[in-house]
Amino acid sequence: MYSTKPNFDLSYKPLPLMKSGKITLALVDDHQIVIDGLMSLLKGHEKFRFAFATTDSTEVITKLAETPVDILLTDVMMPKMPGNELARKVKEKFPEVRILALSMSGQGDLVNEMINDADISGYVLKNIGKQELVKALEKIATGGIYFSEEVIDELQRSSQRKKQKEEAHLTDREIEIIRLIEKEYNNKQIAEELFISERTVETHRKNIFRKTNINSVIGLVKYAYEHKLI
Repeated sequence: MYSTKPNFDLSYKPLPLMKSGKITLALVDDHQIVIDGLMSLLKGHEKFRFAFATTDSTEVITKLAETPVDILLTDVMMPKMPGNELARKVKEKFPEVRILALSMSGQGDLVNEMINDADISGYVLKNIGKQELVKALEKIATGGIYFSEEVIDELQRSSQRKKQKEEAHLTDREIEIIRLIEKEYNNKQIAEELFISERTVETHRKNIFRKTNINSVIGLVKYAYEHKLI
């Protein structure tokens, strides 16, 4: 199991626990069933106690001002205020609070948003087991970082996709054409849509296949989805 994330400073000083000797947690998730599940998972654990839990992300800042916590566990995709925005605000007002992101998805762009926007201390998936959750919380409470193995793997895949996309050097026009190809437009329809000649469309298509080293429309559409072009 990996417990570090790539390209980050891993030096830290241990943080003191609350006077109670326990790690104080707060939890925000827009699904009550997730809150109930996580609280049940840690109920009775000698190292943890919950200060509060809420389904409303807009309440968190006010609650943190009233009740200090060591770690905030936050969902990533929430309707009122998304996790990256909430985490950024928490870090601005309460820089001592460590943040552990919880998500159904380890999609690379979501993880990078949380890392770049809010300097989170960890990111785990909601299918996490008790043992790994406890390990993550203990690591984060002492100033460390913890990213699930699945998240690390996705970050590496995302980085590879970005590298391949950059190496292909696709132009904005070529990406436009790829998106129309995905919609099953033929050369004539693409030409009419973009106000260019069919010959120009054909040239762009040849360049696209050459740059991506792909020789079929199905392969091109797959490439486009993998590299977030669509």
